[in-house]
Amino acid sequence: MFSQLNKMLAGLLLATTLACSLSTTQAAEFGNCANETAVGQYSKVEVSNCADDAASCVLKRNSNATISITFQSSEDLSDLKAVVHGIILGMEVPFNLPNNDGCKDSGLECPLKKDTSYRYSTTLPVLKQYPKVSVEVKWELVSAGAQIICVLIPAKIQ
Repeated sequence: MFSQLNKMLAGLLLATTLACSLSTTQAAEFGNCANETAVGQYSKVEVSNCADDAASCVLKRNSNATISITFQSSEDLSDLKAVVHGIILGMEVPFNLPNNDGCKDSGLECPLKKDTSYRYSTTLPVLKQYPKVSVEVKWELVSAGAQIICVLIPAKIQ
């Protein structure tokens, strides 16, 4: 039963992660969840299918969604991995991405040079069977186990 719940929450996480886009006044606000040892910072986050005036991003099931993060690092990076968790009722539930390699099919080619702006991007399907629920998505980019950036995305599936 735990395995089924984990799979459902993982699917939900993926779907809601991809529901948002950065916008202006009254739009969903992305939070910086980077720890004190993070070596990078993001300057822009965009996720498809999010209304400009929504408090959280709404994801339509049975569609594709894209997330893009513009960032830079204060160190050279030989590799880059995406690590994603859904935060539901205060619990972080890990989600295994189909492709967590940030250097492959993401618009990036590693190694990455320090103090250079890069745009990471990935597209994933939002499956029809995902449940309708609210979730906060924690999207991290890491290199050699060290956190580069961390973004919190408020979202809900509809």
